[in-house]
Amino acid sequence: MRYSRLVVLVILFFSCSKAFGQRPALNMPDHDDKLYYFGITFGTNFSVYRINYSNSFAETDTFKRIQPLWKPGFNLGLMGNLRLSSFVDFRFVPTLLFAEKRIKFEYGPPSDSLADRSIESIYMHLPFQFKFKSDRMKNFRFYGLAGGKFDYDLASNARSKRTDEFIKITPIDFGMEFGVGFEFFNPNFIFSPEIKVSQGFANQLYRDSGLQLTNAIDRLSTRMIVISLHLEG
Repeated sequence: MRYSRLVVLVILFFSCSKAFGQRPALNMPDHDDKLYYFGITFGTNFSVYRINYSNSFAETDTFKRIQPLWKPGFNLGLMGNLRLSSFVDFRFVPTLLFAEKRIKFEYGPPSDSLADRSIESIYMHLPFQFKFKSDRMKNFRFYGLAGGKFDYDLASNARSKRTDEFIKITPIDFGMEFGVGFEFFNPNFIFSPEIKVSQGFANQLYRDSGLQLTNAIDRLSTRMIVISLHLEG
């Protein structure tokens, strides 16, 4: 019995050693030879306004405080990828991006009341990115990205005639983006989680002298964090 157990243990040891010693299969081995490929993308975003205050805000007591706050949204789009070299790609990722920015503001005396309002946006988000890739490590790769963007807000209220608007936003924005991501090669597709930071350069404040909040703000720009999941072929 003692020798039988020893033989079984030896057989199990060599079987496990062989199993662990096998290298994983290389998925999609010819993928890096493609000149271009496509994919889909979806995910979530968090956006906020960066506010520059006007002289009126400091010189009058209409508002005690104007505070921008982060709000979540979601995004869905397509991807086109063009290989420029072994380590650099060019990407175009047209995306429909649903975002929301929140502004909390407090009136001065005599009311001293507090208001909390949100601004909803539906962006046609058009980013152009350079993707800088590492060497492929089996079925994994790391990459960084940098580029620019053009956004058009389909829900902009700049031309709205409603009397209950508290602020008006222009539809056009442009800016820069940078981020990081990971590629996991599967037998039939690549799964790529990614995070990027987007900063708008345009002043999105539409001036309407009839709105008190507009008079207290000199400039509004959009800042966004976008977390995406890409499925690429």
